[in-house]
Amino acid sequence: MNAFTKGGVMELVGREVARGLRFPEGPIWLPDGSLLVVEIEGGTLTRIAPSGHAEVVARLGGGPNGAAIGPDGACYVCNNGGFRWLEQADGYLRPVGIAEDYTGGRIERVDLGTGQVRILYTECDGKPLNGPNDIVFDAHGGFWFTDLGKVRARSMDRGAVYYARCDGSLIREVIFPSMTPNGVGLSPDGRTLYVAETETSRLWAYPVTAPGEVGLEAWPSPNGGRLLYGPPGYQRFDSLAVEADGNICVATLVHAGISVISPVGELVEFHAAPEPYCTNICFGGGGLRTAFITLSGTGRLIAVDWPRSGLPLQPRLG
Repeated sequence: MNAFTKGGVMELVGREVARGLRFPEGPIWLPDGSLLVVEIEGGTLTRIAPSGHAEVVARLGGGPNGAAIGPDGACYVCNNGGFRWLEQADGYLRPVGIAEDYTGGRIERVDLGTGQVRILYTECDGKPLNGPNDIVFDAHGGFWFTDLGKVRARSMDRGAVYYARCDGSLIREVIFPSMTPNGVGLSPDGRTLYVAETETSRLWAYPVTAPGEVGLEAWPSPNGGRLLYGPPGYQRFDSLAVEADGNICVATLVHAGISVISPVGELVEFHAAPEPYCTNICFGGGGLRTAFITLSGTGRLIAVDWPRSGLPLQPRLG
């Protein structure tokens, strides 16, 4: 259960689904009750059975970061190319820079039956993908994904948001520049695209005008988006999921937890997590009333009773 405290803050209290994962992210609930996660440090796509048993589906290498099931039933993975890691004496794991063997980012397709991996995209119009991060499919069978970029000792990339088809036939840069775009999601009617930026801790909204196209605001918007919400103080935003009623649930670092933001930009509530790297959330279970949340630094996946239903994933086409 979630216990309310003063100021609309709720403590994340749930059951542990799995532990011992190597910086889990990108959770996906499957109808058989199992879950998929990527392990960024481990370089794998991993299936977790209802019993908690973890089994590797595919070894991807690099830094598998975000994942989603496509209309063909395959899993599509944003691979950021890899991080350099620091493991503390107590076992806490965190990324601290670009991997020494980094060669670029990519979008990968994984056949869940065979574990076969196919690289779909490594560039767009001659520009390399630097650090693909998060992904969401639309009702037309295409997908939006963020490219956060990479951070080096004295420089960092400007990020972008792309739209692509899952057959490898089209990739389009839609939003550029963006400062470390991370979480991405769609409103229940598919008419608004939400993008969360990590280092600015800002949530931006874009009207979807056609498949793979958005309306952009003029200067002084830094990225063409409409600022929906920005929290006070120093925080960082990670991935996100959308509730059936349209609220946007943004995984929040530093003051760790899940920030629930209404479609009009109001903070509905904050679910406080027990560790700083509360990185992602997805919905599953009966009525999509269970939130599965990755606590990446400690390598855990937890299940929390949620006060509202999550937004169903887009159905398969055909």
